[in-house]
Amino acid sequence: MSVFGKLALITIVSGTAGWIGLSAGGKGWTPARLSGEAQMAFTALIGRKAEAMPAAAATGPVIYYRHPDGLAEWSAQSTQTKDGRDFIAVLASEDVSFEPVEEAAPAATDGERTILYYRHPMGLPDTSPVPKQDSMNMDYLPVYADEATDAGSVTVSPGKLQRTGVRTSVAVLAPMVMPVRAPGIVELDTRKVSVISLRADAFVEQVEDVTVGTVVTAGAPLAMLYSPEIAAAAALYVSDLRSGEARAKGSRQRLANLGVPQAVIEQISAEKTPPVNTPLMAPLSGVVLERMAVQGMMSPAGAPLFRIADTSVVWVMAEVPESSLAGLARGTPASITFPALPAETFKGTIDEIYPAVDMQTRTARVRIELPNQDGRLLVNMFAEVTLAAGDATPVVQVPQSAVIDTGDRQVVIRDMGEGTFAPQDVVIGRQGDGMIEIREGIASGDSIVTTSTFLIDAESNLNAALAALVAPEATQ
Repeated sequence: MSVFGKLALITIVSGTAGWIGLSAGGKGWTPARLSGEAQMAFTALIGRKAEAMPAAAATGPVIYYRHPDGLAEWSAQSTQTKDGRDFIAVLASEDVSFEPVEEAAPAATDGERTILYYRHPMGLPDTSPVPKQDSMNMDYLPVYADEATDAGSVTVSPGKLQRTGVRTSVAVLAPMVMPVRAPGIVELDTRKVSVISLRADAFVEQVEDVTVGTVVTAGAPLAMLYSPEIAAAAALYVSDLRSGEARAKGSRQRLANLGVPQAVIEQISAEKTPPVNTPLMAPLSGVVLERMAVQGMMSPAGAPLFRIADTSVVWVMAEVPESSLAGLARGTPASITFPALPAETFKGTIDEIYPAVDMQTRTARVRIELPNQDGRLLVNMFAEVTLAAGDATPVVQVPQSAVIDTGDRQVVIRDMGEGTFAPQDVVIGRQGDGMIEIREGIASGDSIVTTSTFLIDAESNLNAALAALVAPEATQ
């Protein structure tokens, strides 16, 4: 460079430094930033792209001298700072070059790992080939070559896996169990309920010590009756017995038709004496549900006097939504719990599915038989019924927590091994018992992520976006 050129360069630098110094005083810039601003202003003045030569190749004569602290102070002659330190000489090779320099920028290295690019620390779609900071002075994060995988895949270190709580599971091939939960009510077995009434008009002479809730056995007396019609039939039977057995056959049948107990008829046949009163006996063992008989009352034929039920077996009637009926059939296992008996679970099977759906509730009644020898299950007791619906066909299924459902897309995160994860679109099917059926996308035995799926999915989406941004740069 000629002497004239050097003087012109010093004049430009001095003018730039003066302008930068005035601006720095009003903005409170640091010396480091002041130096950067000076270089930018100088480049703007000359209108050319200036690139500093590497310090390692510093050769040639001294062009000018710069402040040792990087302040905007330059000198054409060797000088010192106010505190006595020498200005640093800038050699010709360190001077500004006005010629374009074409150099192949090699990939940065960090130890033995090659850095491909730097990405924004907050996940914004911005990358840089060199280290830089964002507007909040946060360093951009390096992306290494050994971390570069297919777009959308994620490689996570073992330490990060532990910190984020990532857990994996294996897709299994097994029958799909879809439990159906429904409310239920305890009801009596209608086949074991008996209403006791008379077949002839009668007066209630005496009622035994039975009332609602009394447990009676078959053949136990309930009341003593006087019926003129039964008394007349008994007298005729005795008369026929005395005349001959052949004639007594018809009169004996008449007593049976009037509801006289067989034991009473045998007693009349043996004693040849018609009784005045006739006992009313329990036809079966059970619990007295109703007592209408009152001593001294006159009961017409057909009027009920007692209602007795055998409670050794009860029904649980469950109200099942019609949408859940497809997987149910007779014999389907059922698990029943009762709020009144919280420590116990009763097991049974579906005995009957009633052939009608309620028009208002859109539920169907499902009947389950339960033994009740101890009588703890009471009529109208509330029950919670769980039915093991499903079929025996094995299907691929995974835990429900493994599926990310966005509404129009379902994704699982596959564990590819060695800390690498990749999203996989799937087609889901039925759900039940904490599992979900996978119809397409993965096979039995594939390892999938069950926890922290959203974190890995977000990272994979970011990787895919960054790959789309970096790919054009690589081809230029």
